[in-house]
Amino acid sequence: MSAFETELKVALAAVQVASRVCQSVQKQITREKLDKKDNSPVTIADFASQAIVCRALAAAFPDDPVVGEEDSAELLLPENRNFLDQIKAELDKVGIAGSTTDVCGWIDRGAGQSGSRFWTLDPIDGTKGFLRGEQYAISLALIIDGRISLGILGCPNLSLQPGIETSPGTMMFAIRGQGSWSLPINSESLDRQDAKRITVSRSATWPEIRFCESVESGHSSHSRSAQIAESLGIVKTPARLDSQAKYAVVARGEADVYLRLPTKADYREKIWDHAGGVIVVEEAGGRVTDITGQPLEFTHGRELAVNRGVVATNGPLHDELLKALRDAEVA
Repeated sequence: MSAFETELKVALAAVQVASRVCQSVQKQITREKLDKKDNSPVTIADFASQAIVCRALAAAFPDDPVVGEEDSAELLLPENRNFLDQIKAELDKVGIAGSTTDVCGWIDRGAGQSGSRFWTLDPIDGTKGFLRGEQYAISLALIIDGRISLGILGCPNLSLQPGIETSPGTMMFAIRGQGSWSLPINSESLDRQDAKRITVSRSATWPEIRFCESVESGHSSHSRSAQIAESLGIVKTPARLDSQAKYAVVARGEADVYLRLPTKADYREKIWDHAGGVIVVEEAGGRVTDITGQPLEFTHGRELAVNRGVVATNGPLHDELLKALRDAEVA
């Protein structure tokens, strides 16, 4: 058995079940909820997803902390009791039975602290994409001594085959030194032998390059991205999609560059927003740094405290892109 095979099987199964719950909740979103800016579906899916993954990790690896985005404190307020009941109902649908105390306990496993070995989880990355019925991701990564050893991206709305909207969603996974792979998100088999190897593109000239960036300009500076693209001679329209699905499309060669340029000088990225995607791109043959060219460091708690922004590419033009960022005084 290769390294981290047990961790991979447990994590893939948990992300798959969490994806099913998220799909179930997303189908319940109505136009009325969007018009009222009702975030309750996100609340239900977010907490249910975290409960599922943390429960599975606690059973298999009870000594491993989980650094996640949520805790149950708000759910315990009397006015939010309805949310907790709905979360429990969604878990019941996928065969996970437990009291509300159990559910809160599973969720709170995600309030752990980083250490020499820990998991980091974003139960729904891409809140607005989830509400719009577009892209979101469940991201899970295992970090050992500051190094991402394993990562999974569950992308329920990202087609298995690019451009084929009717195909099932995708789970991508990577183990350090063993490549990146994809499976249908509804796959009955989670064995590596049934997965498909994915690799970044071979694009090596700027006219071939396609950016992808966040839909929301508040997450990354679109104006600066456009400035960089023009200076480099990039002519293709950028792909804009929510969540770590951007890492996924770079990893499988559908796009070549993901830029997340800082919008505030003092903002630092959260580790769960990137860890799963970073290893999937790197093991697919790509390269990931911050905007100054430094590796992303996962040894400073819940944030990438010593990094600014993120640059993920297929590799060949990475250094040229970093120079362009410096020349434009972005880095």
